[in-house]
Amino acid sequence: MTPNSVNIATNWLETANLRPTRQRVALAELLVGDGNHRHVTAESLFDSAQTEGAAVSLATVYNTLRAFCEAGVLQEITVDGSKSYFDTNTHDHPHFYWEDEGRLSDAPADQLVIQRLPKAPDGVEIASVDVVIRLRRV
Repeated sequence: MTPNSVNIATNWLETANLRPTRQRVALAELLVGDGNHRHVTAESLFDSAQTEGAAVSLATVYNTLRAFCEAGVLQEITVDGSKSYFDTNTHDHPHFYWEDEGRLSDAPADQLVIQRLPKAPDGVEIASVDVVIRLRRV
């Protein structure tokens, strides 16, 4: 990584009021250091960290991803009720899930039309709507 990617990662953390520890900066650098959005699993981020020589455990990766989600700088997308992906783009947008590859990518938000949602039960409000479109090669 580069000094600029460290600055980008540190600023990203500070914007979310997260203390920039060595491990958080290392993981944030992998997530946003180049300025691009990405979708990662805890395992894929751990593998990338190992490749880059960052001294972090898988448990630290999980805990850090949770902290990033709680701070609002990551969005968790659950596929199949058990597999979680983490997206650096926290704006509402749909996703494609590529079943054959086990990969998540952004779907074009401007092509999605939701005309009506069911009314929420009394005493609650709809917090968000997650759209994951599953794709399978034919």
